[in-house]
Amino acid sequence: MKRTWFATAALAACLVTGANAQVATPLSAYADAEGWLDVQTLTCAQLAGTYQEDANYLTAWYSGWYNGLAKKHYANIARAREAEHETIVYCKAHPDETVIKALGHIIDEFREKRGIEVSK
Repeated sequence: MKRTWFATAALAACLVTGANAQVATPLSAYADAEGWLDVQTLTCAQLAGTYQEDANYLTAWYSGWYNGLAKKHYANIARAREAEHETIVYCKAHPDETVIKALGHIIDEFREKRGIEVSK
């Protein structure tokens, strides 16, 4: 009886471990020797495969970059979280695309949905 219980427990542990075997990779793994991360070459697969807190950090950084380019000095937290979620969903479907292009796609969709026109 003890062997059966032990074997069942071991099998259950293997199944749980196997289901969660996908290990996240820290963003620091993609940085150069000096610690710099090239945000223009980072792929969707790399973003989707990192830790949630790294993804949060990176999407906040991208948001700041885009807002800086647009000379906006405001942050809409709810919209930023929605954009992060949409970007990760998009990235999972397009792992070979760069994050910067994925974000551009998501921003374009947001603008279209809201009827926002960008003057050039």
